[in-house]
Amino acid sequence: MTLPMESMYQQIILDHYKHPQHHGLPEDFDAEVHHVNPTCGDEVTLRVRIADGQIAELGWEGEGCSISQASTSVMSDLVAGKPIDDAMQLQEKFLGLMQSRGNSELTEADEDELEDAVAFEGVSKYPARVKCALLGWMAMKSAVAEAGWSGTDVKQTEKSGSQS
Repeated sequence: MTLPMESMYQQIILDHYKHPQHHGLPEDFDAEVHHVNPTCGDEVTLRVRIADGQIAELGWEGEGCSISQASTSVMSDLVAGKPIDDAMQLQEKFLGLMQSRGNSELTEADEDELEDAVAFEGVSKYPARVKCALLGWMAMKSAVAEAGWSGTDVKQTEKSGSQS
């Protein structure tokens, strides 16, 4: 990664840290989760409301380092209002980016989908910081699961419909 690109990515992270997206806990929600990174003490509480197979609303509050807070902000901006399947695919792509140890093989299409989340590519070189970047993403995945999404809802509906 070139120095100007690193600088731009650092600026994206700082902007999301200072001006977090979807910050605050909505009153109307289907699930609430609280995740803690025991390594450093970062915390996030996240609420989600699901409607018509989409993340209709997502809000969060948290404490911790700029990486955990900015990553949660980026995630919330990317998945709020999206179909659940799309949100889970983004979560998988971000997880892959974080597991790349700085050697990601993102395509241009992946970068377009991940938008500001690509700014965390440099974080993947530091295993202790990867947990910080993943905190909000894993909370979102847990909240969606707790709200009742299993990733196979269509198949389950078809099976139960055919049994009637």
